[in-house]
Amino acid sequence: MSGRRSGSGVSSISDDQITHLVSKLQQLIPELCARRSHKASASKVLQETCDYIRNLHKEVEDLSDRLSQLLASIDTDKDQAAIVRSLLM
Repeated sequence: MSGRRSGSGVSSISDDQITHLVSKLQQLIPELCARRSHKASASKVLQETCDYIRNLHKEVEDLSDRLSQLLASIDTDKDQAAIVRSLLM
């Protein structure tokens, strides 16, 4: 069993560990989970993971923008503002 070597020559992770981690990633990514019967290549799993993370970042940015707009539109003295603040905490 070969191991991956870091720049210092110290073995850091085995091929079996990489395979196991790729398998775990495949289980976490909805696009790949839907095709669970089909074993995707490691490169496909990594590409889908990167795409999924990019999409999550975009979604967080969009939700953050929408929340900022909502907070800007409500009267800070009203009960609505207190409810929104309590939900955010």
